[in-house]
Parts: sequence; structure tokens; C-alpha cells
Amino acid sequence: MSSVTRPLHKVLVSHPSVPKAALDLLQQRGCETIVCESVPPLRAEIIRKVPGVDAIFWAHYQPLNGEILDAAGKQLKAVSTMSSGLDYADIAEFKRRQVPLGHTPGIVKNSVADLAVGLMISAGRHFHAGRKEIENSLWRTEQIIWLMGQEVRGSVVGFLGFGGVGQAIAKRLQGWDAAKFIYHTRTQRENPYGAVYVSFAELLRESDFLVVACPLTPETREKFDADAFKAMKPNCVFVNVGRGGIVDQPALVNALKTGEIAAAGLDVMTPEPLPANDPLLQLPNCVVIPHLGTQTMQTTIEMSLTAANNILNALEGKPMICPAY
Repeated sequence: MSSVTRPLHKVLVSHPSVPKAALDLLQQRGCETIVCESVPPLRAEIIRKVPGVDAIFWAHYQPLNGEILDAAGKQLKAVSTMSSGLDYADIAEFKRRQVPLGHTPGIVKNSVADLAVGLMISAGRHFHAGRKEIENSLWRTEQIIWLMGQEVRGSVVGFLGFGGVGQAIAKRLQGWDAAKFIYHTRTQRENPYGAVYVSFAELLRESDFLVVACPLTPETREKFDADAFKAMKPNCVFVNVGRGGIVDQPALVNALKTGEIAAAGLDVMTPEPLPANDPLLQLPNCVVIPHLGTQTMQTTIEMSLTAANNILNALEGKPMICPAY
């Protein structure tokens, strides 16, 4: 009796550095993986390799839109990104074509929260400015009032966005003796951290640390503009682990230069990569790191496996683990 060979699903993988664990999982479950080899990914290579595939594993931040869907063809059954944010994806087009789209939002919260706390402390306690003083032989050993920073103890810690990342940050700050946690989101959220919902104006007015942990949407784009920074406390430490586009960057530069706010810690900015001569990098009171929020092997592997399982579920007619809509 002849055995029946299970037909392979074809899955395009848009980046060659996707963790092997995810590729192995797809292959073990009957998928042929077609891996793009260019770094950074070349759209021409993707367009050339994507026709006829059953699914796409999207592992970079180029536009994910109708051009890609057209090139793939009508047999396409699933797409999953290996990211939390989806500001580069045309979700409306996916909905119109009824193509399942997945992402990995819950996975990133722990590594991003760790990094956000690091930015709060490094910006609030002037790590960058202190290093520059050493480099310029300006270490003030006889000064009492020098590079005075902002402690979490006794501070109001505010959040724009209080989902998985925001609450993971609040969890890590339990026991740090903050005066209180406040947050602003579209809807109020029950939480075990005693965080209080406030208006956006109150968030600006009260926060000693203000952490941006929300996605980039039409409503949040450049929400932190010149007027927002003027409304903030002069001792406020502004931290952004959301998306660079949530901030009017020239307005932030001005606020840091003029002392409207005390300091900033940024993992995200506009553009990315940031040019080496960008004004942000000239400011002693701004800690800038190159979008490192998810850059741990543990989180990256977990993200890749979630994306792979999103695809496998959709190919088997099941709901994705983390659908985008």
C-alpha cells in the first residue's frame, strides 16, 4: 500500500536571520520555507520569490501592503509579522482582501519593560551627561550641586499607553516607592498596580517620569508636540519605547535645550537609523539607543515562534494566536 505524501505549504521568509527554531517548526509541520537572503531585505528579491506561496513570514519593517499581496497571488492564506507594532502594515487592505494577518504583541513586553526602566534611570540620573563630563575632564569632585537627577522614589510615573508593556514597567517598579502611577489610554484598564486613569492634560501636568508605551496610530502621531512639552514639569524625564512618530522630534529637541523638561531616554526616534549628526545626539540630557527593545535572544526566539504558529494555525483553518484584526 503506497503512502500518501502530505503536500507542502510554501512559506516565504523575508529575512535570513529568522531564528532556526521558527524555521524548524514550520518545516516539521509540513512547510517548505523559501528564505530571502538579502540584508537589508531587498524588495525586488521578495517580489521575485513570493508568487505562489501559501504564507509570508514578514521579519522586517518595510511596507507590508497591496503590492506584496498582489505579487503573492490569490492563493495566499496567511501573513504574520515578527513584530508587535504594525504601523508599516496596511491593515485595511488585509481586511478588504480577508487575508489573515498576525503579529507578536504580547511577547515583547518583558524585554521592552526592562529597557524602559533602564532608560528612566539612565536619563533621570544623567548617565550620558556624566560620561561626557568625564570625557571632557570636567568631573566636579568638589561640587555638591552637580548633575542632580530625578529619583523614582516619591515621583509620579505616568504612562501614555497602559497595555502589556506599560503594565510590565509598572510591575517592575513595585517597591521603588513611587508616589503613584497614572496613565492615559483610549479606555480605562483594570490593573493590579493601583494606576489611576487621567486625562492627557493631567498626564502631562503631573508626571515626573512620562513613559510612552503605545502604538503609533493616526491619533497618537506627533501627540507630543511643542504644546505638550510646554505643559510638562521642568523636572520631567520623558521616555519613549513606543514609536518615534508619536513625538514631534524638533519640539522635543527644543524642550530639552530650553529646560522645558529635564531629560529624555529614547529607544525609538525618527528616522531610524538616526543620522550621526542629528540634533538629538548633541544633547547631554538625552540618552539615545538604537531601537534595542526586543534585542535579546530569548524574546527574539519567542517572537519568531509566535509568528510561525500564527501562520501554522491559519494554514490549518484555526484562529491565529495573535491576530492583527
